[in-house]
Amino acid sequence: MGVRLAGEVIAVPDLTAIVQGLVSKLVEEGVIKGRIVIRKEILAYLEQAALRGQAVGYAGLEELKKLRALSEKGLVGLEYAGGDSIHFRGEVDESTLNMVVRDYASQVGGLIVTGSRVQKMIAEAMGLEVLFYEQEGRGMLSFEKFFDEDTMSVHIKENTQPVAKKGRPGDWRYVKIGNAVFTRREIEEMANEIVEEARRREDSFIEIDRPGSSIIQLGVYRIVITRPPMSDGWELTIVKPLKRLKLEDYNLPAKLINRLNERAEGILIAGAPGMGKTTFAQALAEYYSRRGKIVKTIESPRDMILPEDITQYSKTYADPEELHDILLLSRPDYTVFDEMRTDEDFKLYADLRLAGIGMIGVVHATSPIDAIQRFIGRVELGMIPSLVDTVIFIRNGFVDKVYDVRMTVKLPTGLREAELSRPVVEVRDFMTDELEYEIYTFGEQTVVVPVRKLKFGRRGGDKLYTQLEKLFPGARIEESDEGIVISIPRDSANKYVKSMRKIKRLMEKYKVNIRVRIE
Repeated sequence: MGVRLAGEVIAVPDLTAIVQGLVSKLVEEGVIKGRIVIRKEILAYLEQAALRGQAVGYAGLEELKKLRALSEKGLVGLEYAGGDSIHFRGEVDESTLNMVVRDYASQVGGLIVTGSRVQKMIAEAMGLEVLFYEQEGRGMLSFEKFFDEDTMSVHIKENTQPVAKKGRPGDWRYVKIGNAVFTRREIEEMANEIVEEARRREDSFIEIDRPGSSIIQLGVYRIVITRPPMSDGWELTIVKPLKRLKLEDYNLPAKLINRLNERAEGILIAGAPGMGKTTFAQALAEYYSRRGKIVKTIESPRDMILPEDITQYSKTYADPEELHDILLLSRPDYTVFDEMRTDEDFKLYADLRLAGIGMIGVVHATSPIDAIQRFIGRVELGMIPSLVDTVIFIRNGFVDKVYDVRMTVKLPTGLREAELSRPVVEVRDFMTDELEYEIYTFGEQTVVVPVRKLKFGRRGGDKLYTQLEKLFPGARIEESDEGIVISIPRDSANKYVKSMRKIKRLMEKYKVNIRVRIE
């Protein structure tokens, strides 16, 4: 690190040095002595960030408080200068701050203190003296002591006892940690520590820094920080993947592996929150990479743990048009989109898939069919099989259901008039090829119809079902473990008396138990 040691100097720190807590550390180590001059533009920037509730603002102001304390001890002189160039109007950006620091250091013969390689390179190109300090790891961060091999996440809120979520996806419990109750001050310090570390480490990103909340990817940890007024108190949610699985660890059927190898190019990975969708998507991405495919991801935050040869793009730092252009020009074999929520997300998925890129979309869904329904209304019905051919539903960390999505033209199940034939999206159980849902337009509505399957009569369109519908018009006909149940309204029971007499003959003919229930 190009450090100018000891001696009376005018140290002029930039924003990175202050937010990362470098200046106080260098003073305590005796590297910086003499005077430290903080530009008021930096103070304005930190004030604006803190007023917006951004973690960067709080981290920087904490560092200034430390420097004031060191100054009062006589270890260093602390001064503030400038501010006239912006008059504190409007937004102050980091590039402008860097330029102000360089200009001031040039005027007073000062030493620029920075944690930014870009600032270092520009300062050296201008012939300015620079102290570039790249912090070494601080060892274990304060929150890491709460994690063990069974901990999925840690939840810390001011004035409450922290809790840990332990177990595995679908089988977990909340456990209180220790007996201590965290104060607002303690949580602020922990959040500042996280922000400083994230700005220093190359494997970390401050993905989102909004008024009231920040989302940070710190190595393997995904961290959500919320603070007033967005939340009723300071809160940290820290999530860590338990382990990194390979696709082979899921023991998938050979039929599904062949599908993934040969035909699946529009894949949806669906499941409820915390069920292991991202873990499976991660394993699938790595599997395709090992098979020589070019794989990229779209994430926000970038929390998938993947090999270096898989490029991870941030949805936060790029708009859909930029991502669209980059992926079309780089032409990956597969792009993993984790997670798709907004209309723009689904549109980007559709555009890339129709351009011929294999897509793996991750969506929240409480049932497998819900994942497909997320596309209805966002794209034309006839496009769905071109966008999604395989749906993999994850429950409790395992593959619970796989759907095959196809398009055909036929008479939908349950309709009788031949002229009602139309394009129908069929959703079939991939392993058994049984038809489970049909999606088609009826009038102006798009309907998702579960296909009635009778264990004893095959499907809803067979002869038995047709005869029962004629005998009991308007009644509800269902399958149970004991056979077929016909439910009829109590006030209409009399009109079905003749039909009930024919049930015994049907039972003997089709060798199935049929029961009538009066409701």
